[in-house]
Amino acid sequence: MDFRTIVEVDKADFEIPPCESMLFVGSCFADRLGKRFQEEKFRAVVNPFGVMYNPASIFHTVEKCSGKVHDSGTDEEKVANQQMAVPVPHVAVLTLGTNHVYVLKKTGEIVDNCRKRPQSWFDEQELTVGQCVEYLDKAVERLKSGYSGVKVIITVSPIRYAKYGYHGSALSKAVLLLATEQLRAQYPDTVSYFPAYEILNDELRDYRFYDSDMLHPTAQAVDYIWERFSDCYFGKTTREFLSEWEPVKQALGHRPFHPESEEYREFMHKTRLKVNALSKKYPNFAAKL
Repeated sequence: MDFRTIVEVDKADFEIPPCESMLFVGSCFADRLGKRFQEEKFRAVVNPFGVMYNPASIFHTVEKCSGKVHDSGTDEEKVANQQMAVPVPHVAVLTLGTNHVYVLKKTGEIVDNCRKRPQSWFDEQELTVGQCVEYLDKAVERLKSGYSGVKVIITVSPIRYAKYGYHGSALSKAVLLLATEQLRAQYPDTVSYFPAYEILNDELRDYRFYDSDMLHPTAQAVDYIWERFSDCYFGKTTREFLSEWEPVKQALGHRPFHPESEEYREFMHKTRLKVNALSKKYPNFAAKL
């Protein structure tokens, strides 16, 4: 007997190699997933300009990452944005949280961060499916202009927005899902969709997989989504690397009671040899000792 429904995830038509250059932009779920990739030694840049929830703000981040400065902000902020431009990734993961945006009344522009300015300065609006597609289309084109072979993975954050009401949150997610489907149809060779939203809400639909706020996923749930993501996008070489890296990662995370002891010096010597071996086998691998 089966006591849960399994979300089927087809194997992607490309594989993410070990230590790949990646960019994660989006909601706090993108933060959690991206940091896991960093722990596994992928060269992942995660929300370099802060957490972004809507397609417009995600596009603004992609612009900044490519060295293109968004028109909003002070001159000092624009200079900082240029200095923070990051290398163009081979794989970009864009995690959509909501279609709600905040518009500065004075200028009519969508802001990425209200910066604790008075709420009365802003209007909260909802992007349509078409507007979401437009911003995401520009983000994909910006990424493609920097690296012709870039792969873009779209996810919709599984975190519901209680402040909208649960019906309102469902409508917001529906807009994002429809926009994602249109974008995938426009870029069949570039854009793929990973169903993190469906995995948490349809497969792991038990409150033991949610934190105390009953909205955010637990670490165990994120680990499971990572496993499903791995099944979809990792091949044999990446799996071999991760299995070789795991004991080294644990060794590097070890905190000795007696760091001055001969036993610990020998332990670290062996760990250095393992790190050197990984560096030779995987050219993009780098680990701090």
